[in-house]
Amino acid sequence: MTVEDFLARHGFADAARHALPGDASFRRYERLEGGPRPALLMVCPPGKETVGPFVRVAQHLRSLGLSAPSIIGADDAAGLAIVEDLGTDTFTALLAGGEDEAALYGLAVDALAVLHQAPPPAWAPAWGPAQMTAAAKATLLDWWWPAMFGGEPRAAVIASFEEACTAMLAPFAADAPVLALRDFHVDNLLRLPGRVGAAACGLLDFQDAGIGHRAYDLASLLEDARRDVPAWLAESMRARYLAHACGLDAARFDAAFAAHAAMRHARVAALWTRLERRDGKPHYLAHAPRTWRLLAETLAHPSCAPLAAWFDAHVPPALRRAPEARAA
Repeated sequence: MTVEDFLARHGFADAARHALPGDASFRRYERLEGGPRPALLMVCPPGKETVGPFVRVAQHLRSLGLSAPSIIGADDAAGLAIVEDLGTDTFTALLAGGEDEAALYGLAVDALAVLHQAPPPAWAPAWGPAQMTAAAKATLLDWWWPAMFGGEPRAAVIASFEEACTAMLAPFAADAPVLALRDFHVDNLLRLPGRVGAAACGLLDFQDAGIGHRAYDLASLLEDARRDVPAWLAESMRARYLAHACGLDAARFDAAFAAHAAMRHARVAALWTRLERRDGKPHYLAHAPRTWRLLAETLAHPSCAPLAAWFDAHVPPALRRAPEARAA
């Protein structure tokens, strides 16, 4: 099916199409103007991504009263979807315009609390220790390591990395799981005027959601790889989350928060190198110093001792950074 046929089927044949800036994924979006309602066209390249996960997660979030885009039309085989346009008031844009940080982050935490009060859907894939370890290996050891050291890591290095990640996450593997959206940060959140409570927080970019630990998305929000979050704000928002999650042991949650933040930082710090080397997106390297700094700070927590020991054994502190970008 062509894009034109798909748009016509859903009443958008006469809509003007305006490409939106790309992100780190393979998907691309176009804003549709002049159709029956404000909407975006989502295009997923065949063999790279599909629209099915986005549709399923969006419908689940909406069933909880949260503001994911409504699905106007979708064709998984064609990799096409038309979704509600939630506007342009991303938290990133609002913060850049001087909006109140505490109010926006508080709204995000409130939305996360609503999500975590519901059991995760049985159809969601796992995002547990095995999956997080494999994802971190796929960026840190498959891409960052060869770029930094000039060759593949030895089998013993790979095995010890997997053992360290497993040991760090094992104490929290039995905690009650939630649906982790996995990319929960200010770029993917919008303020929606006219909606109340947690529904005022629009949600985007959640198609990779999986069943994981409740600390993961909060760490993604408060230890943002793309934006410096003031320490006072992070502490306040962690307290706000714990106030929602009655019964959680604060010390245990802090330990889980650090461990899951470390896993995310290890993966994302190396992801910037993969985006530059594989995908031709060197501008993401601007975020590397912050991400490596966050990783260093998090590894100092006692719960991260196994992964900290692995870095001490295999990656000298001077090399805990992004390799230089290749010449164009």
